[in-house]
Parts: sequence; structure tokens; C-alpha cells
Amino acid sequence: MKLINFFSLLLLFVVSEMTAQEFKLGKVSIAELEQKVHPKDSSAAAAILYRKGESRIEYDQNDGFVVLTDVETRIKIYKKEGYDWANQEVWYYNTNNLKEKVFFADAVTYNLVNGKIEKTKLKSDGIFDEVISKYRGQKKMTMPNVKEGSVIEFRYTIRCSSDRVIREWDFQTSIPVNYSEFSTYIPEYYVFNSRQKGYLFPKVTTVKNPKSIIFNIKERSSGYGSTPTAFSTEKHDYIENKTTFIATDLPAMKDEAFVNNIDNYTASVSYELSLTKFPNSQMKEYSTDWNSVVKTIYEYDDFGSELNKTGYFEDDINNLLKGITKPEEKIWLILNHVKSNVKWNGYTGYSCDSGVKKAYKEKTGNIADINLMLTAMLRYAGLTANPVLVSTRSNGIALFPNRNAFNYVIAAVETPEGNILIDASDKFSTPNILPIRALNWSGRLIRKDGTSQEIDLMPSKPSNDNVFMNYSIDPQGKVSGKTRRQCTDYNAMITRGNMSSLKEEEYLEKLENDYNKIEISEYARTNEKEILMPTLESYSFTGNLCEVIGEKIYVNPMLFFTNDKNPFKQEVREYPVDFSYPYVDKFNITIQIPDGYAVETLPAPAALVMEENLGTFKYNIAASGNVLQLAILHQINDAIVSTEKYEMLKEYYKAMVAKETEKIVLKRI
Repeated sequence: MKLINFFSLLLLFVVSEMTAQEFKLGKVSIAELEQKVHPKDSSAAAAILYRKGESRIEYDQNDGFVVLTDVETRIKIYKKEGYDWANQEVWYYNTNNLKEKVFFADAVTYNLVNGKIEKTKLKSDGIFDEVISKYRGQKKMTMPNVKEGSVIEFRYTIRCSSDRVIREWDFQTSIPVNYSEFSTYIPEYYVFNSRQKGYLFPKVTTVKNPKSIIFNIKERSSGYGSTPTAFSTEKHDYIENKTTFIATDLPAMKDEAFVNNIDNYTASVSYELSLTKFPNSQMKEYSTDWNSVVKTIYEYDDFGSELNKTGYFEDDINNLLKGITKPEEKIWLILNHVKSNVKWNGYTGYSCDSGVKKAYKEKTGNIADINLMLTAMLRYAGLTANPVLVSTRSNGIALFPNRNAFNYVIAAVETPEGNILIDASDKFSTPNILPIRALNWSGRLIRKDGTSQEIDLMPSKPSNDNVFMNYSIDPQGKVSGKTRRQCTDYNAMITRGNMSSLKEEEYLEKLENDYNKIEISEYARTNEKEILMPTLESYSFTGNLCEVIGEKIYVNPMLFFTNDKNPFKQEVREYPVDFSYPYVDKFNITIQIPDGYAVETLPAPAALVMEENLGTFKYNIAASGNVLQLAILHQINDAIVSTEKYEMLKEYYKAMVAKETEKIVLKRI
């Protein structure tokens, strides 16, 4: 048995070595080009055959220690839907304090033509720069001659002027990854914390290697005389810590229903500088826990000191709050004052860009300019207000202590009933109704004394969507009726956003198309701009919404409001279900059946209740002569549902959809 195991291990080693030799640019094989589908995912439009990256902290004689990251990639294109992978983008920092440069090289497209490998190299005109924002740019390239079956290869290098930034490495992406390898080379002077996330973990190895730095020293002569400047070199030996992560056969990350950000669950590794200890220097500590992270952020000139500036707004706030004593009135007046006077420029960040004084004067600013200003005004008004650091949904969940975990800031006012969370960047937000982008699990509240605490960002109060509808059916299956819809809290905020994004004519056209091509008339809105009030929409509608077969009419009683598909189809759910906020949907529907018809089949009443008060569905229908009365309630009480409860949630939705799609059958009498 031992002999068999030895030979098995030897064979595995030889196969691994042979495979590793293929992970080299320019070594594309005919077998790779002939492959028609991915062997483990036939639906894949493309796949990463291999991706290798190295991040090295190296000494530069002019700039000191810098970070160089080299990445090489080979991608197989299976279908036309995979052509987008021929367009590659690499972002880079471009600020006064942090500059990076990106260089593409060795970019080649391979095709199989008459049994031979044909190479098409990328020309310089296929590479260009693009400005993303005032903080970032990106280098882009478009690979030439890409077809179904092509294999593309390329390499890029990122040179970072800072010795503190090591890029996060994603082992997974939206297509399968056959092989992914990432190595870091870090001098002993640095201690980085590495953090892995996701559900698949790579194999990790560490090695210590002896290294040395040669310093060029220039000594100028002093005093009088013609003694020339002396040049010399000095050698310093140190230990370099090499860490390598290797992962194979990684499945595609497929977005599922109600996932706030798929990147939160992607297998990846990130680095955060913990401390530095250079020869003949004191050890310097950086972020090690959340308290040290927020303390560091609070001490930034463009954060904490901005909260102490008040002179630019004092007169305005004094006039605004004259005679006002109730805290909730002060909060509302100050929130509206900031909204009315300073518009969000679209940039996030917890550091002020313009600075609060300039933003107030110029009436525009980034998130920090706006919400730190808001916090300062609330404090000036005598309220206990503090900033709350947040990571937006697009930025990912702040899982580990590090300064880059956050990219947003809001305000919190402490009251006996709890914290009131406020964001002045969205014209439809209200106290405790934040923009959806900020609803990302939890944030960190920072007090004046530098202490902090975790703050739950997820709403607990349900948002309502109440629909009142009555309609009549004619013998041809045509429906005519009226609808009245009322929305509160987050549902109201979203509705107002939808209304404001389109002209009324465009909005109604979209509504008609979304609702099975109905025709809408007599449309009216109420409380569109009174954002503390529920939104209210009413309209009349007509449409061919019933099916007539012979002497019978088949009616889906909820018409265009029916949930006809279960969004939860996966056998196993790897990510929490994120509904954004709890909600209650209610429907009260009155149906007038045509003369000469009677009910043959009526759906039975139903009630579904999930465990731990997670959710409830109630369905009641009754007939009285030629009038049917339908009442439906669907309530979800938790904004986030853990994977352990997924099977229960899936079965709940399955039963709810089955009930909502049951049809009323009318027969001619």
C-alpha cells in the first residue's frame, strides 16, 4: 500500500509539474484552441485557463520602496457572449498622494486556422487611457481578431508609488477559472494582515528568502578645495517573506436573486498594512482593530477637523432654528437645509474633497463634504450627532478592520429611543430612510473622544405597498378597472426616484409595458414632493388580460401584480438573501364577473407562516353573486435572511407563487 501511495504521489507531482509548465505566456496548445466547451461548465461563454499574479515590494533608488504587481492571463473564448473578455480594463489610482501606472504587454490572440496556430499581436492603438474620476483612471485594451474558439493572452504591470498598497486578488470571477495563483514578496520590515473571503479557500505556502539592497551613497565634499564628490555603495541584507496562494477549478460566480454585491462572496485575498519596523527606526503601527482604524480616520485633516468648522453656517442655522426647540424638528429643518443648499457631485468617500466650507459656498460636494457638514450643523444645534463610517453596497461588506473597508459617511443623532440615521445626499431620503446604496449591514459610529461602536444600518420597520384595485371582465376577456397604490418609507423613496427619473409620459409607457401591455388613463399622483408622506398613485386601465377558451374564462385575479416566478431556484444557496429592507405588500381586489357567467372554480384560501416570524403570506377570496373579493398579504420581517433559512424561504416562495398563479374559472350559464 505504501508503494502504491508513493507512486501515486510521484505521478501527481509529475502531472503538476507538466501542468505548471503550460502556465507560461506563448505556450498556447492546439488542444486549448480545439476545445469547444468548458469541461466542467458547458454553459460558460469563456473561461480563464490560468491567471498568475505577483506583488513585490522593491526598493527604488529614486522613490524608495514601491509595489510592483505583475499579472499574466490566458483566456479561452467559447461563445460570442464571451467576446467581452477580449476587452480588458485595469484601474489605477491617480491622486496627488498616490499615483500608479499600468503597462500592458505580450497581448496576443491565438486562433486555429487549417490546423495551425495563428497569432495576432495587439498593436499600440488598441491600448488607451480613460479617466474614471478625479481619483482614478483606467488602462483599457481591446484584443484583435477574436472569434469563437480564440485564446487570448496578455500581461500587465502596475507600479504603485506607495509601499502600503497591495491589490486584492480575486480567485473567482463570473466565468470558470481553471488555475489561479497569487504570490506576495514582502520585506521583513513590513507586516501585512492577509484576509481571505468567500467559500473556497486556496492552498497557501510561505517561504523566507535572503535578499539584499544596494544603496547608492553620494557624499559631497565640504570646505574649500577641489576634492570631488565621493560615490559609494552600501549593502543591506534582509529577509523577504514570500506567500503563495494557489486555487484550481473554481466555478463561475453566478449572481443570484437578492444578493447585495456578489463580490462579497467571491474567493479572494486582501492585504492591510499592520506595522512597519525599519532598521534604526521605531516600530509604527497601523490598523489592527476597528478602534485603531476609526481613530486613524478621525485624525485625518479632511475628516475630524472638518467637524469643528462652524463659522460658515452659524448665521444661517441660527435663523433657521429660531424658536424651534423639538429635536425632531431641528433634525428635519437642518437635513432639508443641507439638501437644498449643497448637491451631491456623485463622488463617495469618507474624506472631504472640497472641504465643508468651500462645499457650502459652492453648493456642491462629495459625500463627506455633505454629511460631515450635516453632522457639524446638528451638533451646533445642540444635538448629540456623530459621523458613521459606511461601506456602500458596491464597495462590499466591511468584514475586516482596515481603512479601505469604508467609502462613505452618514450622520447619526443619538436620542433616548435610539440613533436616527441621516444622509443629506439624496433628495428623497428622510430620517432613518437612507439611500439603498448605504444599506450594507453595519457601519462604525465615531464619537468626539475617538471611541467607536458598530451601528446596524439595516431597517427594522417594514415599508408598506398597499394596492387597492377593482375591475370588471367582459365576455371577451377584456378587463377594465381602477388602481390606487400607496407606498411608505423605502417603497415611497424608490417610487419617487422612479418618478423623477422619467418624464410622466415615459413613466406611464414603462408602466404599461411592465404591466402586460395595458392602457393607462386618468393617471394622478399625490405627495410626490411631500417626502414625509406616503406616495399615492391612481389610474384607470384596460387590457386583454384574461384567457377565453370555449365557454370558459380563465382569470388570474392579481392580473399584472402576480408573482409568477420563484426567484429562488438554486438547490443550495451560498450567500445570504438580502431584501434591503423589511416590507409588507397588501392587495385588496374587487372583481366584477360578466353577466351570464358564474364561478366554476375559485382558489382556496391559504396561509403560510415561516418559522421565527421571518414572513407571512395570507390569501383569502370570497364570492358574493357576481362580485369576488380578494385580500392578499405578503410580509417579510427581516432585511437579511441567512443561508440556513434558505430552504424554508425557497419553499415559502414556491407555495406563494403557486397560489398567486392559480386561476379563477368562470363558466357561461
